Amino acid sequence: MGPNITVTGMVLQVMPIGEYDKRITLLTKERGKMTAFARGARRPNSQLLAATNPFSFGEFEVFEGRSACTLARASIQNYFRELAADFAATYYGFYFLEFADYYCQENNDEREMLKLLYQSLRALESPAYDNRLVRLVFELKALAINGEAPNVFSCLKCGAKEELHWFSVKRGGTFCAECREEIADAVRLSESTVYTMQYVISARVEKLYTFTVSAEVLGELQRVMESYLDHYVAHSFKSLKILNDTDHFTG
Repeated sequence: MGPNITVTGMVLQVMPIGEYDKRITLLTKERGKMTAFARGARRPNSQLLAATNPFSFGEFEVFEGRSACTLARASIQNYFRELAADFAATYYGFYFLEFADYYCQENNDEREMLKLLYQSLRALESPAYDNRLVRLVFELKALAINGEAPNVFSCLKCGAKEELHWFSVKRGGTFCAECREEIADAVRLSESTVYTMQYVISARVEKLYTFTVSAEVLGELQRVMESYLDHYVAHSFKSLKILNDTDHFTG
């Protein structure tokens, strides 16, 4: 058995265990994704009650046993409580948590994903950003961090770096006007949409949520990302159905 370790991270998932315990999944800076048991965390007077809820971000002291980790104490810096005041934003947040849980691995360097998750939740709390744009930025940047983003910086056939107005989901990137004739599924994108995708893929996480887009660009991004995720991400997110229903309901 090892000593206690302190990690910085966020609670992605919580599952009740027995009558009073919880099993939590953390995304941490030091250990990637990790699971820990929180003994008695469901008791009303437990010091771990609030700290073991989804979105809780802070420092977690964990005891490493032979077969499992146990949460000893936690110091939470941000509960993201403002999300609870907005029904739609809450479900965007749950989708981000589930997405991170799916993509991240144990004992892997997940610092960029943790930063992306944190900054995206902060953006959801801000009235300055359209939640739909926050979602698209999160999805595209998460794919980029994991090496699965489309190539939108050059023509996939000839290598040209200008006039990249055509996008193919199946080919995974952009084409110039001359090369797109051979690409059956190519769809036209505006220059602003291509630039937005380039910016999101290449920018530092801290600089992601510093812009807005027109309704036209937002619509193009939504269509591209929906098709791209359907084609390349072989996973059904439970929170995504609720989120899509919420988007439809709220218009």
